[in-house]
Amino acid sequence: MKQVHTDGACRGNPGPGGWAWASGVEHYASGADAHTTNQRMEVIAVIEALRENPEHPIEIVSDSNYVVKCFNDKWYLGWRRRNWKNSQGQPVANRDLWETLFALTLDTDRAVTFSWVKGHSGDQMNDFVDELATLAADRQRGQHS
Repeated sequence: MKQVHTDGACRGNPGPGGWAWASGVEHYASGADAHTTNQRMEVIAVIEALRENPEHPIEIVSDSNYVVKCFNDKWYLGWRRRNWKNSQGQPVANRDLWETLFALTLDTDRAVTFSWVKGHSGDQMNDFVDELATLAADRQRGQHS
């Protein structure tokens, strides 16, 4: 199973943000948005990782509970059942991105799993994508390799 690490970063929330994914230190990408939130960057990192890594099965490794719990705790079931309202009856934040991500994961036969890793804990790949995302936020441009 291919493993891809993802991360999002934001300078201010909202503010300039960056996203990154990496499958090893030689295959990665990052990008930026001038005005965004950390959660949007986390979801975009996964979307970009899945688009650029068509292999399956694939494991997305993220330090974002927002992303990982959506899938592992099946938050999406309630969102869809409640017509895109969260458990408090409010509109689900970042619906546009979630719909794109669900099309790449739930609404296909692609095998995608999600694993959580503690951020800033010395995990080499998590630290790598964190650095890429932070640099992208700071530089407001993407890098590819």
